[in-house]
Amino acid sequence: MPYATIKRRTFLGAAATAMTWASFPFLARASTTLVIRIEWQQFKTTPHYASFLNAVRTMLANPNAADPNSWQYWTNVHMNYCPHRQPYFLAWHRGYLYYLERQIRLISGDSDFTLPYWDWFTNPNVPAEFTDTASGNPLYCPRLNTNVYNALDLSPFSSSVVNFQRGTANSFEEKFETAPHNPVHNIIGNSMATMQSPRDPIFYLHHANVDRLWHAWALPDGRTMPAPTDPYWAGTFTYASALTINKEQTYSPRSRLGYDYANTARPTTLPPQTQVGRIIRVQAQTTDLRARPPVVSFSLSSARDITSGRHSIGGVTGVALNEASITVRILGEAASIKPVQDLLSATAASYDAAAQGLIAPSTTTATTSGKYRSVKVVFDDIKLTARGAAGGYFYNVYLNLPDNFGDKAVRAQHFIGTLGPFEISGAAHHGAVTLDYPATAALLKAVDQISREFFISLVRVNGANAPKGTVIQVGELRIELTTEPAYIVLPVAPAGSGVPY
Repeated sequence: MPYATIKRRTFLGAAATAMTWASFPFLARASTTLVIRIEWQQFKTTPHYASFLNAVRTMLANPNAADPNSWQYWTNVHMNYCPHRQPYFLAWHRGYLYYLERQIRLISGDSDFTLPYWDWFTNPNVPAEFTDTASGNPLYCPRLNTNVYNALDLSPFSSSVVNFQRGTANSFEEKFETAPHNPVHNIIGNSMATMQSPRDPIFYLHHANVDRLWHAWALPDGRTMPAPTDPYWAGTFTYASALTINKEQTYSPRSRLGYDYANTARPTTLPPQTQVGRIIRVQAQTTDLRARPPVVSFSLSSARDITSGRHSIGGVTGVALNEASITVRILGEAASIKPVQDLLSATAASYDAAAQGLIAPSTTTATTSGKYRSVKVVFDDIKLTARGAAGGYFYNVYLNLPDNFGDKAVRAQHFIGTLGPFEISGAAHHGAVTLDYPATAALLKAVDQISREFFISLVRVNGANAPKGTVIQVGELRIELTTEPAYIVLPVAPAGSGVPY
């Protein structure tokens, strides 16, 4: 069916008169009895399954995108306000699900309704109820892929990932959004590969699982999340003009929002790769990657100041990405070698000082005598082709992979992020299509080998259905020195916030 989109100003004005939130237990602290969100396979055996179907069907049939009783209303909330690649990615979406859950209670009349979650670490297949093309099925949405095995990544649950906030090394929020969150969107494709992803009903089960896994990581005491009294939680999140939530309310589902999950265990293994009852012998992501992809030559771009705090030391232009994995070689200007080496040496020294207890690990940043404090890999002027916009694929981005290696841990040390239509759609959503990837930590792994040469490898990962031909065009791929700090926080065991979680 066609979808009506509304720009933020129009959306706010219309929505302000349509809200019915006064009937909710608005922002109440958790009661002694928590409601429990359960996994889809159990959920569909309960009476709440019918409530969900009826609510989704009713909301889809409502053509008024300014009405919170319509499906498109909630898609527009996400499109207009969601933070991606920014602080509060997890917390904002927690509040978003909280309010959508309550709207479904109003529409369905089921006061005990809770959103289900899809545990893709147990079963990577989109549940069959969402792929049934029978007429009138409100859960069906066209998708490129219904198996997300190749999107899964356990690295956010590594023992070294003990920090929560962005701007710290080994940040759970940043790592988890990068993978597996973004790749799941990319592999499913179509609406899920865009900021209009809530059009697809599987979005909400996907994000309920994201919320569950954050909750599992944070247990038992909030780990290194800022305490609720920390200024980090000051202010509110906005979803519509009459709909906000105090940031502090999203600190914990148990102690703040009154719900929990049936399974709060952290995942430790990938699921079997199953489909229609048979084993599919496919490896997850790039476990077969043992050598750096071949170097492909592109036109060079010159070193120059981008802004007063950003300086390109060199790059290439006209990068076209297709089904092949490639490596791009960038030759930095000769004058860049010393400032890069100085920056990395200062960062390493700060890390060592923290390791010796001379400075606090939680506040460690590199202090340099030079102007610049961090290194970034920047993709600028990014465009999706028509075939690339639908998704079904993504790229793992690595910096300075060795020519040959056989160790997965070595590959992980050089990993700096993912690139796909979902990441590009998010960047376009917030303005110019530029994506940057912090590179300081990856460069520290070989600080004694720094030269003018930088190798950016883009390793293609596909779903079962993936486009061929050019999917992404990059106007310029460059290495930048920036004045932004490179935070180095030691992977020490977290003490927790000291407050109920």
